Amino acid sequence: MELKKSEKADLENKKNVFLLIGLVAALGITLLAFEWTTKPAELASLGTLDASAVEEEVIPITRQEEMKTPPPPPPQTVVEVLNIVDNNAQVNDDLSIFDSEADNETFVDVAPIVQAKEEKEEAEEAQVFFIVEEMPEFPGGEAALRAFIAKSINYPVIAQENGIQGKVYVTFVVDKDGGISEAKIARGVDPSLDKEALRVVNSLPKWKPGKQRGKPVRVSYTVPISFVLQ
Repeated sequence: MELKKSEKADLENKKNVFLLIGLVAALGITLLAFEWTTKPAELASLGTLDASAVEEEVIPITRQEEMKTPPPPPPQTVVEVLNIVDNNAQVNDDLSIFDSEADNETFVDVAPIVQAKEEKEEAEEAQVFFIVEEMPEFPGGEAALRAFIAKSINYPVIAQENGIQGKVYVTFVVDKDGGISEAKIARGVDPSLDKEALRVVNSLPKWKPGKQRGKPVRVSYTVPISFVLQ
């Protein structure tokens, strides 16, 4: 026996219609949601602002007192003093006139100028030049000077033991006669090396003195002495 379904009870025939109705309804709800607008409620009172009285600060007006110039002092009264002299007083009218012209017996005291000349010569002798027209020269030149220093140096033992070496600069003055004076350390390395460098410089023989305008003068000279361990 076959079961027959009624066409009215068959829902498969209306499936497409229900699907379209559902899509239309969903689309309509979506559009309605986008187009839905709400109006803001009326704003309630935000309150009242109590205007409080602001007290104004009264700034007193000050004025600088005017400096009054003191009145000028009253003029000084000059009192004339009259010295009344008796008419019977004797007045000495004799004038003593001395002759200011010189004669053979007039003695003129002249201050000696020899002392001033001697002081000037001493000042010139004490002056030390640094650069002159003819510089002082060691006998034989610079090469002979280096050879003499290298031959005369005795390297201090204490400096050798401590490994001390370097270059000592010694400044001295070549006098008018070529002698050496006023030797001192310009830049030292070690007390032992400085002492030896001074000893060597003080033992230098006489130099050819420097000259300025053809006259021998005292000239300052600086020589470096190197101490190098082998």
